[in-house]
Amino acid sequence: MDEVIRRLRLGAERIDAATPPDRDRSVDALRAFAILGVVLGHWLVTALVADGGRLRTSSPLAHMPWLAPISWAFQTLAVFFLVGGHVATKSYASARSRGTTYGRWLGTRLSRLFGPVAAVLGLWTVATVGLLVTGADLRTVHALLKLVLSPLWFLLVFAALTAVTPLVTRVNPLWPLAVVLHVDLIRFGFGGPAWLGWVNVAAGWLVPYTLGAAWTRGELTRRSGGVLLAGGAAVTAGLVAWGGYPASMVGVPGSSVSNLNPPTLAAVTFGLAQCGLALLLRERLRRAMRRPVLWAWVAFVNLSAMTIFLWHQTALMSVTATGLLAGRLPGLHTTPDSLVWVAFRLAWLPVFALALAVCWAAFRSYEQGHRGRGPRTRRPSRVVRTHRVTVEANEVRRA
Repeated sequence: MDEVIRRLRLGAERIDAATPPDRDRSVDALRAFAILGVVLGHWLVTALVADGGRLRTSSPLAHMPWLAPISWAFQTLAVFFLVGGHVATKSYASARSRGTTYGRWLGTRLSRLFGPVAAVLGLWTVATVGLLVTGADLRTVHALLKLVLSPLWFLLVFAALTAVTPLVTRVNPLWPLAVVLHVDLIRFGFGGPAWLGWVNVAAGWLVPYTLGAAWTRGELTRRSGGVLLAGGAAVTAGLVAWGGYPASMVGVPGSSVSNLNPPTLAAVTFGLAQCGLALLLRERLRRAMRRPVLWAWVAFVNLSAMTIFLWHQTALMSVTATGLLAGRLPGLHTTPDSLVWVAFRLAWLPVFALALAVCWAAFRSYEQGHRGRGPRTRRPSRVVRTHRVTVEANEVRRA
């Protein structure tokens, strides 16, 4: 064990030494935080209840609404769009300075975004056919597919915003925020059509994305972070307390209004508060990332971000399905209506993580690509090999 720890530390130190000194490690840390927040949030609030020979989705937030603050910590998409806008704007400016065409730049970024999706769709196409052929309950199949496919909306929105990066780099975030405000005013204040809310899918996430572009231009200071945090938190609290918006920042089964699907004004202002906090934490994150071990883990998560995001629900469902062989297990197949369920669910998290590690080992090549291997003189540690791929991936990301 001591030898393993020593080799891991040595690998982390090599990763630290190989990282360009001008790289802003806080950006990578924020991206890793955002991805892991989404994963942990889904694992905590998604329940597959075994009920009469079928599986149905439920949520502890539906039975215990006072747990809504959990969603405040794990609904981190705004931070991801903030970082995405910052990185895409910087990348596009760098590509233009090197004479790279818009089409080539966009193709490179989208190929990394959508390449791993093929593996998920392929596996679940086969799994769905297998379930239907063996006579699985249609409602169970629908529940499973919804859990797998619903996160893909995020990729479509992020891809669309990436494609229009050259057009939105100078857009003031107040403009899309005003669109969200007016859409909600018409929907909730004047009884407008519900479909109008889907305008906020683009406008709502454009707010943190354009904030990221402003960050790249150097327009966001520490004071800006404080204003965003305080203002966003105050407005969100007011909207929840007196505006009739749900306290949960994620969708809750059975709820008449969701803050996330489509995004509401409360979700957007909450995202502004998160972005403000992220900006305030940048310097602390930079200092923390000077620790080689922490930086190695952040580099790993960034390298595997798409794999982790795309397969985390499959990991949860595989554990749930396997667990049925042992009967109806608490925290896994039971109704999430008590703190006992919460305690058991927390105990299941390491098992979900292990299942996700298996998925990562099986499908990481779809994100990282296949690399040729030279003569096997001395096999480097897994951490060092991971970092070599990370460096190459970062070079591609800058293109």
